[in-house]
Amino acid sequence: MFENLSEKLQRTFKNLRGQGKLTEENMQEALREIRLALLEADVNFKVVKELIDHIRDKALGAEVMLQISPTEQVVKIVHDELISILGKDTARIKFASQPPTVVLMAGLQGSGKTTSSGKLAQWFKKGGHRPMLVSVDVYRPAAREQLKVVANAIGASIYQGKVDGEASTAVVERLAKEARREALNSGCDVLIVDTAGRLHIDDELMDEMQLLKKLLNPQEILFVADAMTGQDAVNSANEFHKKLNLTGVILTKMDGDARGGAALSIRNVTGQPIKFLGVGEKYDALEPFHPDRIAGRILGMGDILSLVEKAQEKLDAKKSEEFAKKALSGDGFSLEDFREQLRQIKKLGSLQSIVKMLPSIGPFAGIQNMADKVDDKELSRVEAIINSMTAYERDHHEAINGSRRKRIARGSGTSVQEVNQLLKQYAMMRKQFKSLSKGGGLSRRLAGMRFR
Repeated sequence: MFENLSEKLQRTFKNLRGQGKLTEENMQEALREIRLALLEADVNFKVVKELIDHIRDKALGAEVMLQISPTEQVVKIVHDELISILGKDTARIKFASQPPTVVLMAGLQGSGKTTSSGKLAQWFKKGGHRPMLVSVDVYRPAAREQLKVVANAIGASIYQGKVDGEASTAVVERLAKEARREALNSGCDVLIVDTAGRLHIDDELMDEMQLLKKLLNPQEILFVADAMTGQDAVNSANEFHKKLNLTGVILTKMDGDARGGAALSIRNVTGQPIKFLGVGEKYDALEPFHPDRIAGRILGMGDILSLVEKAQEKLDAKKSEEFAKKALSGDGFSLEDFREQLRQIKKLGSLQSIVKMLPSIGPFAGIQNMADKVDDKELSRVEAIINSMTAYERDHHEAINGSRRKRIARGSGTSVQEVNQLLKQYAMMRKQFKSLSKGGGLSRRLAGMRFR
């Protein structure tokens, strides 16, 4: 997400730096390029106008013109204005004073409500809560069955109830009442209600949603929007908000080719914050929305904080520490240790997603261009090669002769050349780590680094 917008904004700032001095003339040209970049990213035109006006007012003020590096100040102004549009603070979930906390999921059919309900339940579970799921979409039996599959996959409680006879609003009302009572009786402190969707907004849908709101008095009414639909998602969210007073938004498919316009528009248009981003198909692929971090991604500053948080959550700190000690010891690390580290890295997600969270400015300039060249299958090939080795070979790489290499290649479905390449790279890594461990080599290298 945001790749094209980020690239165009960085090009604009680069052109500004090339001017050497910030003038009203080159600032107007920069504003024109920023405006075009935002419009091409499918940002709402009213939001674009407001953003450009604010940037112009601040960038052409006396306090900027007197700065030693005015172009850097312009980058900061754009960063601050993006945060202002996205929401200055990370939105939090409101919990009921007396459980269960009720979360009502709203949205059009196909927006990802059911999957997002499951992801949200998983997020609550990680936070130490006991969520219960219920589907009140009695019009599509497949929807209720889908939620059951999701609940079983994540190990969350689900209330199914009985749907006898013709589907109606009365059945929806009964299911909602029963689910809340069941959540209370079973000690579940969160009830997530997956509602029916429509292909378009109509009175029947809104009447039912308003009934559920009155009946359940939910602490959260979250609108689930498909980011791929751009301004259609923004318009739908606005219509739902007028009828239901939404408390927040979940944007799905933000890991795809979404241009980012919905994320930059939806809060400004509805006045309600984005609370979560769906960033993948797995049930743990739901991220809290941090406006400052998203603004950093848009401007090419990366999102190191989210990467660190993901590493802390996914990686085994003890295993990583043991690997570091082995790597810097005299004996070095084995291929068994190397395989374990590969498995650790894969827990963070695709290599592309990791690279895209790194900055693309300063010493990291151009790193984003590497993302498209990264092949995640390479990690799987390397692991397959190591898997085809015996335990002895993994601990004694020097024993892997020509005949052993042929056997390993056959067993891993690779070529002898690929086995040779892995062993060569492994030997180089061991040598580099050993050189760091001798005579304070690591300290000297760190001391010699210069950060700009």
